[in-house]
Amino acid sequence: MGGAAMLTVLLAGMCLWTSTAHADQSSVGSPSEGPDGVTNLLCTCENKKGTCRNGTCRGDYCFYTKVHGREERGCFQRDHYKEQCYTSFQGLYVLCCSNNLCNFNSTAPPDPVEPTSEEDSVILLVAVPLLVLLILSVAVCGLVLWLRSRRQHHRLGYREDRDVSMLKVPSGADPTYGEIFDEFCTSGSGTGLPYLVQRTMARQISLVECVGKGRYGEVWRGTWMGESVAVKIFSSRDEQSWFRETEIYNTVQLRHDNILGFIASDMTSKNSSTQLWLITHFHELGSLYDFLQYSSLDPEGCLRMCLSVACGLVHFHTEILSCQGKPAIAHRDLKSRNILVKRNGQCCIADLGLAVMHSQTSDYLDVGNNPRVGTKRYMAPEVLDETIRMDIFESYKQTDIWALGLVLWEISRRTIVNGIVEEYRPPFFDMVPSDPSFEEMKKVVCVDQQRPSLHNRLHSHPILASIAKVMKECWFQSPPARLTALRVRKTLSKLDQDHGYPTEKLKMDL
Repeated sequence: MGGAAMLTVLLAGMCLWTSTAHADQSSVGSPSEGPDGVTNLLCTCENKKGTCRNGTCRGDYCFYTKVHGREERGCFQRDHYKEQCYTSFQGLYVLCCSNNLCNFNSTAPPDPVEPTSEEDSVILLVAVPLLVLLILSVAVCGLVLWLRSRRQHHRLGYREDRDVSMLKVPSGADPTYGEIFDEFCTSGSGTGLPYLVQRTMARQISLVECVGKGRYGEVWRGTWMGESVAVKIFSSRDEQSWFRETEIYNTVQLRHDNILGFIASDMTSKNSSTQLWLITHFHELGSLYDFLQYSSLDPEGCLRMCLSVACGLVHFHTEILSCQGKPAIAHRDLKSRNILVKRNGQCCIADLGLAVMHSQTSDYLDVGNNPRVGTKRYMAPEVLDETIRMDIFESYKQTDIWALGLVLWEISRRTIVNGIVEEYRPPFFDMVPSDPSFEEMKKVVCVDQQRPSLHNRLHSHPILASIAKVMKECWFQSPPARLTALRVRKTLSKLDQDHGYPTEKLKMDL
């Protein structure tokens, strides 16, 4: 019986701790309704990003945040409900609500006043006896309940097997956090987390391993809230690319399965130097360039992979006219190293550091302010001979199509036909050195008008023969003669439907 009393005392202590923790957590504002609440609310909008119109905005929820004395009001869509309203750390106050202008007069509660030593002693004198009395009361109640339980046990007995089976949760009935993470951070990207929450992401992420390095920075696998994320750390020479990607992701709706999912961007300090972080979804298979080094494809897998790249490029090139639409975007640095492979065999396009935006309504061409140039091996003829019309948005889209044709060539080269597959090689590998100069590429592409060679085996399979035809039409010397991204997607989609292949089967030659 002494052991039961001790157990009851411990349980009472745990209850007190739980109620205290709950009281602390309830100080953070929570929305009045869940994710199925009302939509299209009018909210007060105050921030320093210049995205507010007349001091208001519209969204599914209104929010008020205060981080270390800095306040912001605005709105967000239901996709970011969990990340915005349930993110918590010291110094952050978040209030989410679902009524019109409900964040207008919102303020954070004042910081608690530190009690004086005299107040501490008075509180201690009062609290200790009350706590002891409460523990004794709970212990007595627990003892009474335990005795009653034993009496019922002897009288009625237990049906343990049936009770235990009733308490078991069926397999798959309890969703893991990974499933919740996938629901709210899908493979397609959106505008990421709200701005003030993004600015504190670096504190919540643990870097695990470096998965890639380049002249412009490093890519790490990190963990955030128990899930793997990709952290691209920009070098100081490429800070403009970080600013550009952050600007585009935070102002443009880019939610699409074939565009890398954006989570946040942040500045952090390490070893007395500033680091620029871009946090995105993590894809363990790595870039298309790395994937093709050790993997071969069958024709249907090749088709689905090519189609997914075309779908992502179509979404970039298309302007969506609506209250939450997007401008047309040209990538300007499309290549296999900037395309990631997902676990389902599809691809998603990454790296918007050189992207150009255009809106038909305002007829404004936003080219950014980045001194970096694209990859010379993938440059279109008009870029190499400097005849491109820099003031016309269509010119940038046509250079993307040239690069798309080269990416399709890389994928088809690693496709098995009649038991034959070629080793991975970059475009023009047999015409220029590993790091070609601008002049070397200009001579091959513009003067000699050379194109990557196509193996005869491609013409022996209907799928690869059709893809080869698309490639050639992406490589016309005259930019207006090239296919559009939409035409490439429609051609590949029809090819996929006509052959009616099942889900892709990737052959991993590890």
